[in-house]
Amino acid sequence: MTGTGAGAGAGGAGAGEAEPWRRVAPEGRRFLRGRRGAVARLAGWSFLESAHTFLGGYAVARALDDGFLAGRTGTGLAWLAAAAAGAFLGGFALRGVFAGLSDLVEPLRDGLVRRAVRQALDRAVTDPARAPGAGAVSRLTQQTEMARDSFAGLVLTVRSFVVTAVGAFAGMAALAPVLLLVVLPPLLLGVAAFLATLRPMAAVQRGSLDTDEALADRLGELGEGLRDVVACGGQAAARGRVEPLIAAQEALARRLAHWAALRTLALGTAGRLPVVALLAAAPWLLAHGVTAGALAGGLTYLVQALLPALDSLMTALGSAGTRLLVVLERFCESAPQAAGGPVAKPRPVGHPVRPAGAAAAELRGVTFAYGFGAAPVLDALDLVVRPGEHLAVVGPSGIGKSTLTALLAGMLAPDAGTVLVAGAPARRGPDAGGPDPRRTLLPQQAYVFTGTVRENLTHLCPEADDPRHGDARVRHAVTVLGLDGLVQRLGGLDGEVRPRLLSRGECQHLALAAAHLSPAPLLLLDEATCHMDPRTEERAERALAARPGTLVVVAHRLTSAARADRVLVLDGTRAVCGTHTELPTRSPLYRDLVGRWDGTADG
Repeated sequence: MTGTGAGAGAGGAGAGEAEPWRRVAPEGRRFLRGRRGAVARLAGWSFLESAHTFLGGYAVARALDDGFLAGRTGTGLAWLAAAAAGAFLGGFALRGVFAGLSDLVEPLRDGLVRRAVRQALDRAVTDPARAPGAGAVSRLTQQTEMARDSFAGLVLTVRSFVVTAVGAFAGMAALAPVLLLVVLPPLLLGVAAFLATLRPMAAVQRGSLDTDEALADRLGELGEGLRDVVACGGQAAARGRVEPLIAAQEALARRLAHWAALRTLALGTAGRLPVVALLAAAPWLLAHGVTAGALAGGLTYLVQALLPALDSLMTALGSAGTRLLVVLERFCESAPQAAGGPVAKPRPVGHPVRPAGAAAAELRGVTFAYGFGAAPVLDALDLVVRPGEHLAVVGPSGIGKSTLTALLAGMLAPDAGTVLVAGAPARRGPDAGGPDPRRTLLPQQAYVFTGTVRENLTHLCPEADDPRHGDARVRHAVTVLGLDGLVQRLGGLDGEVRPRLLSRGECQHLALAAAHLSPAPLLLLDEATCHMDPRTEERAERALAARPGTLVVVAHRLTSAARADRVLVLDGTRAVCGTHTELPTRSPLYRDLVGRWDGTADG
């Protein structure tokens, strides 16, 4: 996103303002329907609070007409005492209001955090090469808190205005209905003028958030390569990528100030004209039977209750309301579309389908380089991995072994050539959701999380997570991989796993058991056993090779290659594939590796 695009988006958003509301409104209705109890409690406490507003003006009118002006001071004081009692009642009700408010606000924030994480993961799965960065962090932290605070303030303010308006209008109607005819027209005029500013303000707020995320991403990219930018003298080019976004943000701030000024004018209209109208009409009202007490009560309702509540409502809608709408719209966005590639129809996880006769994995003339002009790590590589085969990949560090597994996992796209898994492109289409059921990748850094042993072993196979039906499969995997001792030490399948208390080898052991339970027909191990001792590594690899499916192992030790059906040797100039027995005669690099290994074994 460029600075120009952010500004243009803000300018054109006003025309389609109804569309964000249509996206957000159904989500909001579902959220509130699921919390009817909290809404009902909040409404009940608010109704109790409206009695305070009603008594505020009504008691003043009765104190004047029935008390002080009639020469009955005691009666006047009694009505004022009733108004004071109403204030205490309002304070008591307000305590319950805040308790009900927390039952709405905190679940909203928790739900937004979960959605932000899910969106970031969806983006990473859709396009792993461009995983979410600072923009995702902004959404997870700043924008969720912004939505929480805005929602809390908006609910509190709208609720306060509703109960105040109900109490004030009921009080005016009880005192003299003609008061409503004087007060309502200027009040509605100001409210209409204010509502006219909401749509353009929301458009500017949306543009501001777009630019803020783009600026955060851009600064994050520059921060990672700042040393290289300075070393290459690229400060001017780097500045040219950032300054348009800063300028767009500045322009949006000016536009926001412009609409804020118009909103202030609307606030003045709604907040001052009703009082002026009531004072101007006072002689006519008094001449037509409205008492001085009723007039004073009407002014009390306006000045002390209705107009302050209206001012708070309009301020909240103009700032928190538009901000909340814009932020919630971003959380309603669907996963981004991946660039290029065919669209694959999603299949249920755990039920991959391979076309008849298709290879487990295939590379056709694949070339890949890290960066424009860099020497290719893989150059015109052809490889066919047969279904059920156990393939080991060997070669010096940095030669492209991990790049090969990343290509097969769909995390990288080749610069040239085609990568197929189960007869389909390795990189899935943009509408494919969830993990790819065709393959499981285990990197060197094992993924182990705080949770039970069962959860760590079954997160790649939801069907095995049910203790009633999946425990037999889980215990079989534990046994064949030699994990019985570790599982028993952790307290059994329901024992707690604390990753920081496990060695790196134990973490890899648990991750391998999870891979064994995965229904994916293709397992990719990228030095996933490097922290394990040779005996444990051998047992784990043999168990994984014996499971139905295909196994590709980036070998940490040459013993892994000796156990494989075939070995792929990457030596930087050419790739040679064959069995462990025949490769020493075909590959000088492999012959040297075998010689060094034999010498070490003899020693």
